[in-house]
Amino acid sequence: MPSPASLVDLENLRHDVDEALGRHLDRLAQEVAGVGGSARALTDELAALLQGGKRLRAAFCYWSYRAHGGTGEPGPVRDAAVRAGAALELFQAAALLHDDVMDASDTRRGRPTAHRAFEARHSQAGWAGRADRFGASAAILLGDLCLVACQRELGEALEPLPTPTVRAARELFDAMQSEVIVGQYLDVLVQAEPWGVDPAADEDRARTVIRAKSARYSVERPLALGAVLAGAPADRLDAIGAAGLPLGEAFQLRDDVLGVFGDPAVTGKPAGDDLREGKRTVLMARTMAGADDAERALVATRLGDPALDDHAVDALRAAIVRTGALEGVEELIDALARRALDTLAAADLAEPGRTVLAELARAAVDRAF
Repeated sequence: MPSPASLVDLENLRHDVDEALGRHLDRLAQEVAGVGGSARALTDELAALLQGGKRLRAAFCYWSYRAHGGTGEPGPVRDAAVRAGAALELFQAAALLHDDVMDASDTRRGRPTAHRAFEARHSQAGWAGRADRFGASAAILLGDLCLVACQRELGEALEPLPTPTVRAARELFDAMQSEVIVGQYLDVLVQAEPWGVDPAADEDRARTVIRAKSARYSVERPLALGAVLAGAPADRLDAIGAAGLPLGEAFQLRDDVLGVFGDPAVTGKPAGDDLREGKRTVLMARTMAGADDAERALVATRLGDPALDDHAVDALRAAIVRTGALEGVEELIDALARRALDTLAAADLAEPGRTVLAELARAAVDRAF
């Protein structure tokens, strides 16, 4: 099976998206430095963050555009599809920056998260005030700057297109942003509400968060955006959306598994990082559902403990496996992916987009990072 990286490289897509991001970052860096030279640290940090992206959202957008009849030849419409992918990457950067602050994450893509990098800058310089507050504030502001940047990139991408296409693409992109923000709030709420008493209800809430916070903006909305840019009618938008939502959910469930069992050398995050952050995922809800008294006590007392050592991480992993939670989530990922692939197979899609979208779907759920 082709790797995600090789699929994103097809038709020069990664190069073109990276080039669009580079142009945008260069202009943004000049604008930021013109306001205050020391603020250039913001765009330097953003450039480092963007270097590590998989570009899967851009790929889903572009190959949906191709699958719905969009041309692969250079021109304003293909350029719009590429730059819409760049806008999606900028929006993802904003979501990651804010999410890392809320989760108090230490690493992202194999390097310190933005708020930790700014915190270290403060400490090393010996500036006044609390280093952690400075780091969090800088990362939040950088996330806000990314939100402005993604809107600018999308707006410029859409300028040459017909008004109905522009309006439809704008509506999709705006709805996506609202969904993610609401999903982030629901995630914060889940972390605060009582948990562990009713595992079935916990799982329902976790899946609601997945759909709102991740599934739609990771897969469903990029697929729909690409179709809109190609001029697809409403019925074909409905069909691609019906594939995108279950695939997006499977994509996030794979992230949740990797957050506990992934190889740090591949994922770029410490082993068991999601356990230290206390993420109340479907995986953990199913663990509680099948746990004995000792395992329930272990999860209740150690999940979310930032001081978890390797021994405690291994004990939690063992409970996840013994209760059947890992196997059950893997089966759920497979079922959601099959539903998405069956829907794609039945959809009215053009080649080579049809084949590449199916390969992207498989790569998104079978990945190791």
